[in-house]
Amino acid sequence: MNSKYGFAFTLCLLLLLTGVGVASAQEEAVSGVTDSGWIAIAAGIAMAGSALGAGLAISSTGVAAAGATAEKPESFGRVLIFVALAEAIAIYGLLIAFMLWTKI
Repeated sequence: MNSKYGFAFTLCLLLLLTGVGVASAQEEAVSGVTDSGWIAIAAGIAMAGSALGAGLAISSTGVAAAGATAEKPESFGRVLIFVALAEAIAIYGLLIAFMLWTKI
């Protein structure tokens, strides 16, 4: 794994485990993971997956956008749409995570 993506993966995994710990502490279950714990895991996976996906998409489209704009400045508007679509992936994941978190 690249060190570039290793930090993001570690951060997302840490956030996932923190969310599971908070959800487990709220419910006083004797054994196993409760429903709140599963919802917290799902929210963490939604956030981690969307963050990694958006990071990969933005890194590839951002480089291409910079190159296209440098060669042909009038293509900036079209290129900006592709970068904004890649950014929307992270926003959708965050929205799903908030929707799941309010279920707890």
